[in-house]
Amino acid sequence: MQHETLQILTESDGLLFDIRYATPDNLAGRAIYRRPVALLVPEARRRLLAARDMAAALGLRLLVFDAYRPVEAQWALWHAVTDKRFVSDPRKGGVHPRGVAVDLTLADPAGAPLPMGTGFDAVTSLSAHGCTSIPVEAQRNRAILLGLMTAAGWDHYGLEWWHYQLFEPRRFPPLAASAVPDGPM
Repeated sequence: MQHETLQILTESDGLLFDIRYATPDNLAGRAIYRRPVALLVPEARRRLLAARDMAAALGLRLLVFDAYRPVEAQWALWHAVTDKRFVSDPRKGGVHPRGVAVDLTLADPAGAPLPMGTGFDAVTSLSAHGCTSIPVEAQRNRAILLGLMTAAGWDHYGLEWWHYQLFEPRRFPPLAASAVPDGPM
């Protein structure tokens, strides 16, 4: 197992942010982060910035909803979601608490999110990659996001168009909130 320091992603990285778990607009219905911050281990950060560069070449931007998630926050989501296919069991560590997963979407140059057929964290079969029961434009946007992230070295979770993770994520240990630079989330 590797242990790496989490690195903060910022707007100076050319990314957009809407950290949903720092607001009540999420599956738990309440803020579960104290501050809106996105963190990743160095390898994941490098791969995300590679995807950012490829998106920019297409005139698109990446909008990040979530990245590292403390185990404590994973528990809040675990208790809030009935369909456990959409949230990892915190007892098994999950991938977000390892700092190797990111939830994101595509945005236009002005920062407006592109249509994806469902919202972020929609607990429905319509959220699955390859779903053809959504408008063609949304299918195309999902395919572009999948292509960019795959080309940058990310794996995906089939039920969630927004979720990407490093391959072999369990080589990284789960991290508690105390691992966050500048204090807990």
